[in-house]
Amino acid sequence: MLNRSVTSLAIVVLLCVLLVGCSQQRPQSSLERVLEDGVLKVGTNYGRTTYYNGIVGPEGFEYELAKGFADHLGVALEVYPYYSLNDLFLQLGQHHIDIIAAGISMTPERKAQFVFGPAYQDVSLKIVFLQGGERPRDVSQLNGNMLVVKGSSHAEALARAELPDTLRWQETDERDAEELLELVAQGELDYTVADSTILAVVRRRYPEISVGFTLVEEQGIGWAVNDQGDDGLRAALIEYFGNIREDGSFAILEDKYFGHVQNFDYVDTRVFIQSAQKKLPPLIPLFKQHSADIDWRLLAAMSYQESHWNPKATSPTGVRGLMMLTRATAKDMGVKSRLNPEESIRGGAQYFASLLRRVPARIQEPDKIWLAMAAYNIGLGHLEDARVLTQRFGGNPDLWIDVKQHLPKLRQKRYYSTTKYGYARGNEAVDYVENIRRYYDTLLWLDEQQSFSIAPPELNN
Repeated sequence: MLNRSVTSLAIVVLLCVLLVGCSQQRPQSSLERVLEDGVLKVGTNYGRTTYYNGIVGPEGFEYELAKGFADHLGVALEVYPYYSLNDLFLQLGQHHIDIIAAGISMTPERKAQFVFGPAYQDVSLKIVFLQGGERPRDVSQLNGNMLVVKGSSHAEALARAELPDTLRWQETDERDAEELLELVAQGELDYTVADSTILAVVRRRYPEISVGFTLVEEQGIGWAVNDQGDDGLRAALIEYFGNIREDGSFAILEDKYFGHVQNFDYVDTRVFIQSAQKKLPPLIPLFKQHSADIDWRLLAAMSYQESHWNPKATSPTGVRGLMMLTRATAKDMGVKSRLNPEESIRGGAQYFASLLRRVPARIQEPDKIWLAMAAYNIGLGHLEDARVLTQRFGGNPDLWIDVKQHLPKLRQKRYYSTTKYGYARGNEAVDYVENIRRYYDTLLWLDEQQSFSIAPPELNN
């Protein structure tokens, strides 16, 4: 995230002073108080797209945005997670927190009570049900039980709608939006309402969740602000979001959390989960043994994309085994039999590690990982050609979000004729990486749920 200068912040403060016509005796503005205290207090709720404690520390889309804003102001960030949306708004109203950063919709009801920063995303609200049930195509066809989070935009939308007597809906403070989607997936609840962004993430775990219809078309997502009667913090938010959109930081962060889950394939997702629970367990000890500094789940996701965890897989081009190694790569990695599961995993891990080392050191993760992964599929030379094209067209060759826009050009003669290594199926490399990102996310969740019953390997060489 971009850090702004003290001068820039001073200008914002001065503008706020002029806007409210303050005198020397004026009350301290919201922004001035945050700067003087040296702390930005942000309220949020727990969730994969908001805030959670990951392996290496706090994570989440909203958390990273909030950390960026605190850095922008030059202050420390304090995060206060709450379990209830109503509690969040109560804490904001009582000035215990400065901002709510929780992916909340700027509904008419909320905008009438609270001040919001700029909209940074748009979401629609979907009525969801379990695959195989009768699909409702509008509110008149809703017939059954529905639960939504208490105080949510979902509850507000239902309160505004003309609902049939056949629908029995309630609000709950006992479960969050992801848990309600899980109840639908397990057949314990007929319907719930889901934000389109959250739904895209959760369907990677529960492909049986289906969309009935759109309850509310796109509406803005923004941060609610403790304004203390002035526009100080809001003005700083407008500047911050303007900066990160202009320098591309926001697009990079959005792609990190949502870019790979927008395209949903029910059959592929379901088959992958079934394979992870049946085919993967005997292979897990081998992935763990040979992954070294690579997350074994990432290596396993790559292997699924390559071979669907079939040790004897062979392609028409002659690549073979769990990691689909070429004959030349296998020789370089000391692999004697590409159809031996352990040798294939060891060779694939070593080859991928070598690609990571050859990606320029200045490139940061996760971009380094996605670029090395593309090289695993298309070759390091073709990847470098794509990076050159990316730079030629004004993009950043060190960012996956930019490079993936130009990889498909390697299929077009007017572009590949200007490159060192020529024609390549660059579009397939993009699909390759995005598929693995989706599989990896699902494996992370399955591992957390302890869905793998690891058995000793019983594999044929």
